Amino acid sequence: MAFSSCLCHHQLALKINLLASASKHSRPIFSLKAVNTELYGVHIGCKMTSDWSFTGGSRAIIVPNLRSSNLQRRSLWLHASWFTNPQLAGDAFTIGTAAVLPFYTLMVAAPRAELTKKCMRSSIPYVVLGVLYSYLLYRSWTPDTIRLMFASKYWLPELPGIAKMFSNEMTLASAWIHLLAVDLYAARQVYQDGLENEIETRHSVSLCLLFCPVGILIHVITKAFINTSRGSKNEIQ
Repeated sequence: MAFSSCLCHHQLALKINLLASASKHSRPIFSLKAVNTELYGVHIGCKMTSDWSFTGGSRAIIVPNLRSSNLQRRSLWLHASWFTNPQLAGDAFTIGTAAVLPFYTLMVAAPRAELTKKCMRSSIPYVVLGVLYSYLLYRSWTPDTIRLMFASKYWLPELPGIAKMFSNEMTLASAWIHLLAVDLYAARQVYQDGLENEIETRHSVSLCLLFCPVGILIHVITKAFINTSRGSKNEIQ
């Protein structure tokens, strides 16, 4: 009987010691809340947990959602790389070329149509090309641009420097947009001069698309030839 009572007392003391030890050394952690927010378009995820113990009290632990942060960082890098990708120069080249073709088509296919006259009086295409050119010029500008443009001691352009400058695809795309805008403006001047003086301009406008100086030259020759013919007819009459 005494032995049984002693054994029970020993087991009870052992359980109390184990519970006290567990309370002293255990640090239970349980999740309180998951926080998801967005800062300047970046999704930030984190989890808040509470760390509690008898000796240390309680404290909050914030565990960042590294997977979400890494994905957002990768997404931002992809968006940033798109603006520096050489593909942008190719897209600008294609878009600029396609944008001017309808105006040349109207001037050649229907030069006397009211739609053609109205479109060619508009300044919208030159504004669009000017904005696109300005953006490409900004993207292609480097600290060496001025030095390459005016390489001689007399601050005059030199061919080797210009050739090196146009080795950059972005610079070449900006030059192409520059040519498209100037050529379209010259073609419009040829077209309007032809309407005012009743001179055929289809061939001259077509040449202005790719060979603008040649198109202007042909228009001058055509105009001189027609004026001479008209003068001869008036003298005969």
